[in-house]
Amino acid sequence: MIDIQSFKQYLLYEKRYSEHTIAAYSTDVRYTLDYVAQLYQITQLSQIEPFHLRSWVVDLMARKQGARSINRKISSIRTFFKYQIRRGVVSKDPTIKLRAVKVPRRLPNYLQEHEITFLDVSVVELSDLTEMRDILILKTLYACGLRRAELINLTVSSIDMEKRCLTVTGKGDKMRLVPISKSYAHEMIHYLAEREKALPPSEYLFMTDKGKKLYPKFVYNLVRKYLTRYSTTTQKGPHTLRHTFATHLSNRGADLNAIKDLLGHANLSATQIYTHNNIEKLKRAYAAHPKA
Repeated sequence: MIDIQSFKQYLLYEKRYSEHTIAAYSTDVRYTLDYVAQLYQITQLSQIEPFHLRSWVVDLMARKQGARSINRKISSIRTFFKYQIRRGVVSKDPTIKLRAVKVPRRLPNYLQEHEITFLDVSVVELSDLTEMRDILILKTLYACGLRRAELINLTVSSIDMEKRCLTVTGKGDKMRLVPISKSYAHEMIHYLAEREKALPPSEYLFMTDKGKKLYPKFVYNLVRKYLTRYSTTTQKGPHTLRHTFATHLSNRGADLNAIKDLLGHANLSATQIYTHNNIEKLKRAYAAHPKA
């Protein structure tokens, strides 16, 4: 069996990828190596040829895996072989002829503005600490457009009450500032004061009821519970609130470059999808034209 432990260390300490990304890349690489080993009786990395990997991609497509999922797996195996070339384990890159699968354009799911009114409640008016935390988590995801991992890793020092902004650590450890409202800052001060009375001190901004750091499934279940109750959208995970944040900004005329910076996107092309709703409104308006 080919050891990939050193590859995981490389992703963690040199590439500085998140735990979630490292787990995904490791699973992808392990699956790929198992595939070529079982089908072609390959036991050494140097034995892997381009046609082995093309066969692997065809198999993924035959299994009806989505284009995005396949492309991530291709990215994983490319990164893996680049690392092995650098180490001198292999002398040629068998991924060089792999091509990304065309991804169909998919519009993001988001909540309508009237579906988000359940967040109008002020945390200061609540008496239950768990409910305070839950509402603030939802407000942070929606009002700041954070990814789930970014939310989990927020610390108390991440929030600057005086300047009213959050310092967010995004993908690749890239830092960005996200503004917060005066009311949000006031609610957060109240929540932290109440938390201090009930739970042991913690560097993290949000904790479980037992005073531990949040984990991905906890955040997903929390968001799903509320969105199931208040929204009809089919996608009910944390990323839906991030999509909603960006879409609502775009709909209200926010500059696309500003939205890009707030989301922590590396390039504008990733942000342009949030103009979809404005374009649909223009199309409906244009339909009134006699020659439309």
